[in-house]
Amino acid sequence: MKSLPVIQPSAIRPDGKREPIFPMDVKGKYITARRIVFAILIAVYAAAPFVHVGGHPAVHLDIAQRKFFLMGGTFNAQDFWIVLLMATAATFGFLFVTAWRGRVWCGWACPQTVFLEGVFRPIERLIDGPRSKRLKMLNAPWTLVRIARAILKHILYFIASVGIAHIALALFISVDDLWGMIKHGPAAYPTAFGWAVAATAVQYFNFYWFREQFCLVMCPYGRMQSALHDKDSIVVAYDPVRGEPRGPLKKEDLGKPNGHCVDCKKCIHVCPTAIDIRNGLQMECLACAQCIDVCDEVMEKIGRPKGLIRFASLNELTGGKRKVLRPRLVLYGVLLGICTSGFAWALVGRTPFEANILRAPGVPWVLEGGRVRNQVDIHLVNKHAQSASFKISTESPIPADVQLGQTLVTLDSLAGTRIPVVISVNRKDLKPGTELIIRIEDVQNGDVRERHLRLLAPGIR
Repeated sequence: MKSLPVIQPSAIRPDGKREPIFPMDVKGKYITARRIVFAILIAVYAAAPFVHVGGHPAVHLDIAQRKFFLMGGTFNAQDFWIVLLMATAATFGFLFVTAWRGRVWCGWACPQTVFLEGVFRPIERLIDGPRSKRLKMLNAPWTLVRIARAILKHILYFIASVGIAHIALALFISVDDLWGMIKHGPAAYPTAFGWAVAATAVQYFNFYWFREQFCLVMCPYGRMQSALHDKDSIVVAYDPVRGEPRGPLKKEDLGKPNGHCVDCKKCIHVCPTAIDIRNGLQMECLACAQCIDVCDEVMEKIGRPKGLIRFASLNELTGGKRKVLRPRLVLYGVLLGICTSGFAWALVGRTPFEANILRAPGVPWVLEGGRVRNQVDIHLVNKHAQSASFKISTESPIPADVQLGQTLVTLDSLAGTRIPVVISVNRKDLKPGTELIIRIEDVQNGDVRERHLRLLAPGIR
């Protein structure tokens, strides 16, 4: 039996060492669209801790205080179930998009790709020049000009790493607190300084040296794609029917023409993971579509139809038709719709404050002569983005002496308090199932929540 050839990534030498990758510059509709997406995503990331919505940063995840602000919404630890719904919806979203469009997330929206292709590689091209020049510099002697370029490049790498790391920290400790820590110096805040140094070092190492190895070695998503794809998934694919047999474009070969692929290898030179897409779908392909742009450019120059490399399903490449509605796509879509609907329902139905009745530990009632006393606490939490006031009142179906710790409570955003309530009634008036109504009114918007408290006594539950 004839053995299949071993396909080795171009980034790996035969001795196992890594070969530096310098993607060739390319022009086309996909690279233009990706750069626009990168610019938008980087702008959103940079603006998230600075832009205020509803009096708080657009994104502020204060884990220490368990206060979370997201696009004007305020959340606390009790809202973790909403996070689970969001994470579940995102997971099924990944599954759906992967089954439908392959690894489009990796090439267009993954932070590793966004920062590498949107920040660090442009710096490299700016300082070191195009791919051909960078390849020559690998074995060139170190001159003063080359040393100066290298120093400048690494200074810019370091500045970019510091910026990315500090914006990430600002998402958790707020811009004002971060600026205060910077002004007071590392000695005043050694823990925060340590996190800043570690985050900067990780970013610098990752985007200077590790780069595509994160996608090839560490990221589990790429290794899962063989289980998530099927023959009807749209992926970046080379058309072997049109392209083979590949060979150089020669007029004298008109009697025995080659396929449309002229074997220029530009599809390899532009690939950020240095694979040969002509070998078929591979784990290392990020669906960045740079090979499509460069191949279309070559086809246009030689007068042949574009689309030798294109977004297509494996069934389409073999002459079949792509099935849009198929079991796995329908299943992922239904689960995505359910989780997204649940997440939306949770956000829409979320109350601006929490009010719960908590009984004191121990015996729930006290008998004093002919009267029974019940004592509880109202646990009140303000979920507004700003301070708010709440009015508390009660209504009893039987004569009752009700003592409220406070009738008007003002709380800061996401602050909570407990208001004691003592209810005393005649034992002879109390019947099974008697309930006291406790009303909590949000003074700001008039929203009212009613909580029913069942009054207990000896022999009455």
